[in-house]
Amino acid sequence: MTSTSAPPAAQAASRPGDAPAPPSPTEAEDAARLAGGVTDAVRSVVRGKDAVVEAAVTVLVAGGHLLVEDVPGVGKTVLATALARAVDLPTSRIQFTPDLLPSDVTGVSIWDPSERHFTFTRGPVFAGLVVADEINRASPKTQSALLECMAERHVTVDGTSHALPDPFFVVATQNPGDMEGTYPLPEAQRDRFTARLSLGYPDPADEVEVLLARSGGAAHDPLARLRPVASAADVRALVGLASRVHAAPALVRYVVDLVGATRAHPALALGASPRAALHLLGAARARALLDGRPHVLPDDVQSLLVPCLAHRLVSGDDVDVAAGGRAAAAALEDVLATTPLRAEAR
Repeated sequence: MTSTSAPPAAQAASRPGDAPAPPSPTEAEDAARLAGGVTDAVRSVVRGKDAVVEAAVTVLVAGGHLLVEDVPGVGKTVLATALARAVDLPTSRIQFTPDLLPSDVTGVSIWDPSERHFTFTRGPVFAGLVVADEINRASPKTQSALLECMAERHVTVDGTSHALPDPFFVVATQNPGDMEGTYPLPEAQRDRFTARLSLGYPDPADEVEVLLARSGGAAHDPLARLRPVASAADVRALVGLASRVHAAPALVRYVVDLVGATRAHPALALGASPRAALHLLGAARARALLDGRPHVLPDDVQSLLVPCLAHRLVSGDDVDVAAGGRAAAAALEDVLATTPLRAEAR
């Protein structure tokens, strides 16, 4: 079992000023309560999927982006919308379709005859939380409109860069790749997402609750009654605190060892990138903060390995993407079992 004791203060940085001080125990506990309120609010709508909801909030606190992949009708858009309503961020929803253009996402410069110059009209991506619904129904050209937005938090149109809001969080939903009318997300696009989650079908008891909750019409819909429990300032504070959560050098090396093992695994044609390592460590820091801890444990990394890495990997099986990345997930389980955890990282 991994130890839950806090790291010695002397380990917080190798030299004074090398890194910001980790959150105090009080700050970590307050952050856990705030994030817990967001989690509970989303759980009131998305029934029976506690682990998925917690992972979604973890990605939000990590300052990343979330991809939700599953068959139609299981609540992908409900999860994204509930998360949007639980945090009081300016929100937009983009329905991705085959005829959607990149300018429909980012915005376009329009000639103003009275002023005799072009004026930039912002697209729906200029929001704190962007729900990109069925992202893989649009062409790769349109999907690529999000690449710069998600990686660099700004949009460049006609040579001019426009900053996106802070915080900026993309929740994209997609149908499995073997369904009609879908375009597979390119590797570069998948690598921008911190984690990929799947909801799956609900248990019968939870499905009964869902049906009963909606039997009274729209007025009784839990999603319609959901109110914000955190502000944009709260989200910024959580992201800032998560970035300060302490990760011991030996644990960082463990992350690198895990990511490096994917590049040498015989079942994988493409391993995880350095960006994947950054996202995995960031998500582990956020998971620690959600637990009220100012330091990362190996358990945080291990629990997030598959959600953070599986969607980025390319297996030797050509049909693996259409099959939901099961071969990649199996390879990661093997990596986890065969990559040693250094004693100093425990």
